[in-house]
Amino acid sequence: MPAISDFDLSGLQGLISQWGFKSSHARTILRAHYSENGRVFPQQLSLGRMLWEKLSGDVRAMQTTVAREHRSADGTIKLLVGLADGQAVESVLIPGFRADRAAGCISSQVGCAMGCDFCASARGGLKRNLTAGEIIEQFLHLRRRAGLLGRRLASLVFMGMGEPLNNLASVLPAIERIAHRQLGNLGWRHITVSTVGIVPGMDALAAAKNPVHLALSLHAPDDATRGRIVPANRRWPVAQVLDAARRYQSNTGRIVNIEYCLLAGVNDSLEQASLLAKLMRGFAAHVNLIPHNPIGPGINGVEYRRPELSHVERFAEVLRERGVVTHIRVARGDDVAAACGQLRQTTTTVA
Repeated sequence: MPAISDFDLSGLQGLISQWGFKSSHARTILRAHYSENGRVFPQQLSLGRMLWEKLSGDVRAMQTTVAREHRSADGTIKLLVGLADGQAVESVLIPGFRADRAAGCISSQVGCAMGCDFCASARGGLKRNLTAGEIIEQFLHLRRRAGLLGRRLASLVFMGMGEPLNNLASVLPAIERIAHRQLGNLGWRHITVSTVGIVPGMDALAAAKNPVHLALSLHAPDDATRGRIVPANRRWPVAQVLDAARRYQSNTGRIVNIEYCLLAGVNDSLEQASLLAKLMRGFAAHVNLIPHNPIGPGINGVEYRRPELSHVERFAEVLRERGVVTHIRVARGDDVAAACGQLRQTTTTVA
């Protein structure tokens, strides 16, 4: 049985017309669904008894549930979101530094096929793509949870489980509805999509209507290093993914974020910092340095370590001295495996 989140406006209008009712009711249903974060039922709407009986019998209010919640000492909340087929994904709510704001991180796939050795989401491989409705409902669960804390969900990143650009058929319509002023009302400029560098997908995202921000998970400035820790580099090497990132920024006017997970003794040498700075020359992107969040042994059995903070700061200095806008990401929620690279650490199936 489909859920309300599975429909865009035209799709729900078509279904309601097929039932013999006025299609204008679709707008009322969808507005209520998003404004109440999925906690609205047909009988609560002024639709007429026959329509709400038909709607409640043929369409679910929600197809996902929050099966489990983990709360970090720093206030970060990780949700295990159960799917109708018994699978599950993880989503994260991160309190903002402003007391009334929060950021959300959602998944696009059950598992991940990218095989990045330092990321827990790669364990077990890819199970399946999420539907647009399943993606949207993660947003609704997070926004409702933020509201209960007196916060507004102000931004959303597709940095959870999965490679978003390998599921554009669901990610693009989900973004459309989440951002749309009359539905999710988050706004395009408050959404970021992360990728390991799927070059055709980066170009497709740039060509989409109202493109969002892009985050490129680079993680190494040379093909030899990147190829060991990011298998996708064997198909799209460093030069190609950076060229695609430059095209994205040029075509959309959105500043690209270059994500760089620092692994002690692997990609954190000052020589590699210098090479990264050289690659960034003439490219007004921002570099986000992410000290590795521990996950235990990776797919290849290697247990990576986080560099000392003093070394992370020196790496950042090398970039800044060469004019590269550089930020060091502070780990949030790492005590409940909710930080970058840790999703799928806990059980991701629902009995």
